[in-house]
Amino acid sequence: MAEEIIASGKPKKSSIKKLILDYILMTVGVFIYTASWQAFVVPTGISGGGLVGFCTVLNYATGIPIPVFFGTINAALLIIGTIVLGRGFGFKTIYCIIISTLFFALLPKIEWIYNIGLNTIPAGTPEAPLRYLVNPIIGGILCAMGIALIFIRRGSTGGTDILALIINKFYDISPGRVFLIADFLIVGSIILLPGKNLSDVIFGYIFTISFSFMVDLILNGSQQSVQITIFSQKYKEVADMLTNEKGRGVTALESVGWYSQQQGRVLIVIVRKQLLAEITQSIKEVDPKAFVSVANVYAVYGHGFAEIKSRPGKHLHKENKIKKIIKWLDS
Repeated sequence: MAEEIIASGKPKKSSIKKLILDYILMTVGVFIYTASWQAFVVPTGISGGGLVGFCTVLNYATGIPIPVFFGTINAALLIIGTIVLGRGFGFKTIYCIIISTLFFALLPKIEWIYNIGLNTIPAGTPEAPLRYLVNPIIGGILCAMGIALIFIRRGSTGGTDILALIINKFYDISPGRVFLIADFLIVGSIILLPGKNLSDVIFGYIFTISFSFMVDLILNGSQQSVQITIFSQKYKEVADMLTNEKGRGVTALESVGWYSQQQGRVLIVIVRKQLLAEITQSIKEVDPKAFVSVANVYAVYGHGFAEIKSRPGKHLHKENKIKKIIKWLDS
């Protein structure tokens, strides 16, 4: 959006309003993300992975200060992310990184943020283990909510967030899965750090699983689709309604009711999951006796749905490579 405004020179009011809304929602997302760390993760003494955890491991191995790694890696990822995902991505990410830094510095000074988690439970009490189990779960859920809100507005807090978005642009790999793999490696390595033990790794994994699952649930939830199969004697009226009123594509397959031996049509339509109730209600209004079957689908590619992600020229590159091998064998 930012690059569109810069390129046009005369931004529209709608573009400005959307840009302002983007930054407001990103600020809210950053607050939720940083507050959840300060309330549930940091007081528990665990690591949720990410770039900070990776830099800590590098510091332990080399002795080089963490800020050197953090600044260098984040700067490199920002440059790559800006090139791959656009200038608007770079502006928003820089903003989120700056705001995140400010919130991480200010929120520890606010007492009620600390008291949100189960951090007041005294050590050695029967309730103490509950703190180390519940805090990572709640912290992971809230962190995911904040990150997802930032992602939806095309922003990022840097680090593995940028890596996840770059990979997701070219490959059909969800951000949550990228986080899961990276954080599992990072969290597992903290056992090498002084003062850390296996329990820190286990609770860090609990946080990571909770975070990754919630990110995918939020980001992919609105993209889930269902396949509706409709058996109706009024198939023509139902198909016309779905096509003309709902704007949905319908496929009609020839069918025979084996008991009645009557020929008809079975209708198949694929819609977003949030439209399921509206579509089924409309079908029932046209034909109250219609038999409707609904099935979840793993993925839908095509017009109006997701695009198949692949590297440009990948197949051509393979063909050229095969031709070169054949030519070499012939020689």
